[in-house]
Amino acid sequence: MKTFREYLVESDKTYNYRIKIVGDLPPNFIKDLTQRLDQFDPVGISGVKTTPVQKTPADFPGFPNEKVSFFDVEFRYPAIDAQIKQIAQLLGMDPNRVLMPTKSYDDSNEKIAADVEDQNKDLLKDTDYPAPDKDQKAASKDYATGPYDHAVLKNAYRSDFTVAGGKTPPAKTTNELPMGVKSPMTTIKRPPRPATGNHPRG
Repeated sequence: MKTFREYLVESDKTYNYRIKIVGDLPPNFIKDLTQRLDQFDPVGISGVKTTPVQKTPADFPGFPNEKVSFFDVEFRYPAIDAQIKQIAQLLGMDPNRVLMPTKSYDDSNEKIAADVEDQNKDLLKDTDYPAPDKDQKAASKDYATGPYDHAVLKNAYRSDFTVAGGKTPPAKTTNELPMGVKSPMTTIKRPPRPATGNHPRG
């Protein structure tokens, strides 16, 4: 059985959220919104903060080049994102522009994003690759002159090697074989052509 102290501690539990709105805020929107949050018995509501204009806001990828306004709330009764969106819609705000994650979840996302940005900073400056050796520098110089000015394409490197047993004589092609004067089909000679008007000598 729970003690009175345990019941008292459980009754004092609160719920922390962060309400985020992307884009420009209509006049009196925050005031009207906070008044309607009374149904969750707020313990505290922070002031509104606004980020600079971002190319792609992390929580609102469908709204590029917009700023994000946000404030923290602490309720005695739990709330869900859909309830806050509905209240914002009743106030004339596009519900897709409103988001309410828990404060701890949003803080963890911001920390992860900051850590990733810190790890990826100056990657090209802080490389652990060794300095290029002589051959790498020569290859870099060779390929920096353009695709048609390489030593390889100029045939500067040859493969004239002597193997054991001496050089193999070059093979003969069919063009180098002696040409025959006899017909391969028959040895019968054709009779001379008869004389005609166009060819009197046959």
